[in-house]
Amino acid sequence: MSGTSISKDDHGCVQVPRRAVGSDVAALVTLRAEMFKAMGVDDGCEDWRANAHAWFRARIDDPAYGIFVVEHDGRVVACAVGALRDAAPSPGVPSGGDVLISNVCTEPRCRGRGYGRAVFDAVMQWARQTGVGRAELMATEAGRQLYERAGFKITHSATMRTSLS
Repeated sequence: MSGTSISKDDHGCVQVPRRAVGSDVAALVTLRAEMFKAMGVDDGCEDWRANAHAWFRARIDDPAYGIFVVEHDGRVVACAVGALRDAAPSPGVPSGGDVLISNVCTEPRCRGRGYGRAVFDAVMQWARQTGVGRAELMATEAGRQLYERAGFKITHSATMRTSLS
């Protein structure tokens, strides 16, 4: 992927983000669990993990998804996911559609080395190449500064949710 941001770890090793492959699915689920932990979300039952494995496996090669990872010492230590979403045109996005950025996470022992920034930059590059006009994400306090530097702004929409089960 040309133009992808390159990070170096504290030993000067270059870390290049790459598209995730099938053998990365377990690491993607582990990092997703770590993301929920950082957000203060109770891990709860294990059903979600099996479902997440199936979800990643089904989308890893789908061009509507940009799933990126960074490795350190032969292990996936950071990831980010972009997903094209179908949406009706609106004043903010006259052509419709957007990209949802999610699952931006780095293993705790590897934080502060630029790995998260590298995968985030890769997913943003992918998002720009999709041709849609907007990206959206939900930020933790820890990630907020990174996203603000990329041009994201806090919205004041009153997002509401309920369980349908």
